Amino acid sequence: MNGFHESFSRDGNKMGPAHEVAAICMLAGKILLQNGAETFRVEDTMNRIARSFSVNEAQSFVTPTGIIFSIEDRDVTKLVRITRRGTNLRKVTQVNSLSRLIAEGALSPAEAYQKLKEIEQSGHVYSNGLQIMAAAAASGCFLLMFLGKWGDVLPAFIAGGVGQAGTIYFHRLTKVKFFSEFMSSILIGLIAVLSVKTGVGSELNKIIIGAVMPLVPGVAITNAVRDMMAGDLVSGLSKSAEAGLTAFAVGIGIALALSLD
Repeated sequence: MNGFHESFSRDGNKMGPAHEVAAICMLAGKILLQNGAETFRVEDTMNRIARSFSVNEAQSFVTPTGIIFSIEDRDVTKLVRITRRGTNLRKVTQVNSLSRLIAEGALSPAEAYQKLKEIEQSGHVYSNGLQIMAAAAASGCFLLMFLGKWGDVLPAFIAGGVGQAGTIYFHRLTKVKFFSEFMSSILIGLIAVLSVKTGVGSELNKIIIGAVMPLVPGVAITNAVRDMMAGDLVSGLSKSAEAGLTAFAVGIGIALALSLD
């Protein structure tokens, strides 16, 4: 436990068990919220971890942009600001599995914190190339699902892959999610229009629909509805606004590409 204490020391003083538990709960909540978990799951996981370490007076308040965790009878309150959010359900699953081990008493606080740090610091599960190929394949499949023609699978495949590549590239240039989705949608629209003009594709609308599906904020919409049904209105409305902004960016990007036709 010495390394765990030392890693959380303030002004050279070791922190007590309540601070250790709070740090574990905050790290678990942060990982969950940053990687696509719904608000209820984040709060429930944090409270369960606290109870597993014999802290029964823990309270958590989670919004899409921040987490507040307090242990009332120990005078401990922590706040963490969430500035980056994405979707990585592998990390969500890993934290859930870890919380079950903690509940079973299989991990000490030091071991739990170390494993959480490993989860947090782990890189992308899939390479950029694999993400692009997956988006391209999904675009072709979506086109067929919407009763598109087999001859349009290739244009949808290319447009979907380029759209995903554009999302990754533009997100590196700026951390504004709206901009990357907007620019990617323009690329998809232009490729779809070009494919129809050159005779490679035939149904413009279905090519576009299939190619933009990987950009649709499905997880955000699902979590927004789940949060509102659970009574987390602040988080639900915030996520709904975020999903709406993404849909707006995609729609405006496609409209602009079509207007250039």
